[in-house]
Amino acid sequence: MASRLHRLRGRRRPRSRIYIVPAVLIIIVVIAIVSGPFGKDEKPVDINDITPEANTPEVKEKEPDVVKEPEPMPEPLPEPEPEPEPELPVAAPRPDLPGIIPVPDVAPNLEAALLVAEAKALLIEKPGRVIDAREKFGEAFRMPMNNRQRTEVKDLLSDLADKWLFSKTIYPDDKLCGSYKVKPREILETIARRYKVPWEILLKVNKIIRPEALRAGETIKVVNGPFHLKVYRSTFRMDLYLQDKTFVKSFRVGLGKAGHETPTGLWRVKSNGKLIKPPWPDPDTGKMYYPEDPDYPLGSRWIGLDGLEGNAKGRTGFGIHGTKDPEQIGKADSRGCIRMYNGEVILVYNLLVPGISTVRVLE
Repeated sequence: MASRLHRLRGRRRPRSRIYIVPAVLIIIVVIAIVSGPFGKDEKPVDINDITPEANTPEVKEKEPDVVKEPEPMPEPLPEPEPEPEPELPVAAPRPDLPGIIPVPDVAPNLEAALLVAEAKALLIEKPGRVIDAREKFGEAFRMPMNNRQRTEVKDLLSDLADKWLFSKTIYPDDKLCGSYKVKPREILETIARRYKVPWEILLKVNKIIRPEALRAGETIKVVNGPFHLKVYRSTFRMDLYLQDKTFVKSFRVGLGKAGHETPTGLWRVKSNGKLIKPPWPDPDTGKMYYPEDPDYPLGSRWIGLDGLEGNAKGRTGFGIHGTKDPEQIGKADSRGCIRMYNGEVILVYNLLVPGISTVRVLE
């Protein structure tokens, strides 16, 4: 019995074999699970091959709100520089005439043009309204206007002066001219002095042959003076005014050459400065000229001047005179004097009063 038991113990299996069967079974089960329920081999699924079904709404992950910085405003483009306006020619300054403003020589002054048209129509409809027309022309003349328009108004005023000034006619309501009854033993020179005009102009407008022919009790035309002159060097023009306000007439003149320019400023007709063909010494050569000399340079009249203001102050030896050479008019060719045509210098001579009448020289 003992020997049998010994044999049985000698045949006992090792314990490691007991665990082999269960391990095999576990391996088989794992392989089945991995291989799928049907045991078919399939490819691994790539995430890119997955597509959502049509009925399944796509859920997008909400992007986080991003606060964007405001875009910088674009710098403004520089404004184009305005094109410069064309320079317009400007009339010569007129400091001599208060209220007269120079304007570019481009367009006429419509207000002045209207006054001129009214004055013209007035003269056509009622020729006797000369003084009313003169006032309208004068009002237009004192307005800003271009050169062409001013020249037209000057011509109109000059033509009208032949009626109200240089004729024997006395118009109603004329404050510049009037009538005067001559008293016994009264002479023309005395009457003229009272009205600040030369006796020659009263002789002319009243058509009196000689001063001695004036008769007591006679009514004559008188002019309320004095007359004055304004000379413009830039245009070689000399304008005649009555009482420094009413334009009468314009003259073309000759003036001083380079180095001997006619001085600007205010002059006054010299006392005893009105002379008829006086002897004249040439300051350059010392030669004395007499009226009978063929090359006498002063023409028919001499009006001596005294300098009062500006560059004229204290200057002597200057004057207004005629010339034997008409080609010198409108040129700068004298030694500083103001030259005129012989016939025109006689008219000016008969209008200026020594010690009273002034001559203002301007650029």
